[in-house]
Amino acid sequence: MLAFSAGLRVVEVIKLKTEHIDTKRNMIHIKAAKGRKERYTVLSEVALRVLREYWKTYQPKNWLFIGSEPNSHLTAKTVEKTLEAVSQKAGIAKNVTVYTLRHSFAPHLLEGTTDLWYVQKLPRHKNSKTTRIYTHVSQGDIRQIKNPLDFGKK
Repeated sequence: MLAFSAGLRVVEVIKLKTEHIDTKRNMIHIKAAKGRKERYTVLSEVALRVLREYWKTYQPKNWLFIGSEPNSHLTAKTVEKTLEAVSQKAGIAKNVTVYTLRHSFAPHLLEGTTDLWYVQKLPRHKNSKTTRIYTHVSQGDIRQIKNPLDFGKK
């Protein structure tokens, strides 16, 4: 859910810590980004509700997604295998990976008329040439971005 709704890489998902979730601003602070860079991305209201339920059940202390060993986080392999199993159970024939979910983030934002500058900035894309064909650049505010997981939410 976070890979899709926030444009996260699998390594960014598994290395999330509880303090990286900013519920007041509905933002996620990514500290384990590619190239050891930090960035912020949007936190879906739907994802936040699910995270709160998860929090009540598992009460993570350090890593948001707890691994099988004490004080460890989930592994990328575990996430990918879980996603594969869930996709099969849902009857999805296409091979779905965390990479697929991450790369669905930008096109869905563009469909929601989010400014191309933000669409490039949130997932930390270096080049906007591929997304530029879908929309024109306008002005906006990052807090006004409609999260793709929240589209159609009542």
